[in-house]
Amino acid sequence: MAKRGNDLRPIVKLRSTAGTGYTYVTRKNRRNHPDRLVLRKYDPRIRTHVDFREER
Repeated sequence: MAKRGNDLRPIVKLRSTAGTGYTYVTRKNRRNHPDRLVLRKYDPRIRTHVDFREER
């Protein structure tokens, strides 16, 4: 059964800073990371690793 309505671990969308429009979807713990999340992940459209920033 899927969890829903949990505000402590919201679903966030990570968008590529390379401008390709590629996104990852993940969850984050708002208590440990209250600011916007930035992860370095692979962007398959440009075939390299770039920063992905959280968008709301």
